[in-house]
Amino acid sequence: MPVDKFNKNADPLCAKKLFLLDMDGTIYNENQIFEGTLDFLKQIELQGARYIFITNNSSKSVEDYVKKVNTMGIPADASHFYTSSQATAFYLNENYPGQTVYCMGTRSLVKELQDSGISVVTEVDDNASVVLIGFDTENTSEKIRKTCIMLGRDVTYLATNPDLVCPVSFGYIPDCGSMSIMLKNATGKTPFFIGKPEPIMVDCVLKKLGIRREDTVIVGDRLYTDIATGKNAGVDTICVLSGEATMEDIESGDVKPTWIFDSVKEIFEALSMSLK
Repeated sequence: MPVDKFNKNADPLCAKKLFLLDMDGTIYNENQIFEGTLDFLKQIELQGARYIFITNNSSKSVEDYVKKVNTMGIPADASHFYTSSQATAFYLNENYPGQTVYCMGTRSLVKELQDSGISVVTEVDDNASVVLIGFDTENTSEKIRKTCIMLGRDVTYLATNPDLVCPVSFGYIPDCGSMSIMLKNATGKTPFFIGKPEPIMVDCVLKKLGIRREDTVIVGDRLYTDIATGKNAGVDTICVLSGEATMEDIESGDVKPTWIFDSVKEIFEALSMSLK
C-alpha cells in the first residue's frame, strides 16, 4: 500500500480525475524541471485523469507559460493552464464590467487583461476606478510612484496573488504579496487578493471541466496559498516539500494538507505502486 511521509494511505489518489498543479517550487524551480515531473504527468494520464496547472504567478501570460514548459519537455497547451491573470480577468469582468483598470504589472499581464476586453491603463488616469497589482518582474521606481498616486484616490484595490516570495535558482525574490506590503507601508491600503488561497481559480476550472470536488486534488508547495486553497474550495491537497513549505511549517501551522510528499517524484512512485 502506498503511503505519504506520515504513513497515510495514498491509494485514494488513484481515483482522482483531476490534478490541479502549482508550478514554481512544485514541478520546477525557475527554469529547472524537478526530477520525476515528466513521469508524474504521464502517470496521471495513465490512470485516466488530467492535469491543469494553476499558478499565482501573474508575470507571464498563458502563451508564455506554454512556451516555458514545452521548452522543459512538458507536454501542454493553453488548455492545461489556469493562472491568476485569467482569474483576475474573470473577476474584473464579473464584478467591475466596463471600468478602467490601472495596472502595475508586466506587459504580459496587461496584454492578457486587454485581450479579455478590459480597459487597462499604466499611467495615472482620472478615469481609472480600479487599481490592480501583479507580480511585476518589470517593476521600476516610477511605476511604484504612479501606483502610490493612484492608491491615494478613492479606488477599488485588487492584487493577483498574496505570495510573499517566488522561488528562483539562487533562493527567492519578492512576489506580489511582498509588493503589496511595500505599498501598504506607503499608502496604508491593503488589496483584495484574487488568486490562491481564494477558491475562484478552482471553482472556475471545475465548472469548466464538469469535475466534482471529491474527484480533485491540489498539489503545491505553499501552505498559505496552495493548501489553503484546497481547504477553501473543499478539495483534497498534497503538500510537496520541494519548495517553500517545510515539515516544521506544517506541524506548527493551522492549515494541514491531506497528504505530504517530498516531491512529485514520490507522488509518482506512490501512484505507480498503487496501480500495480
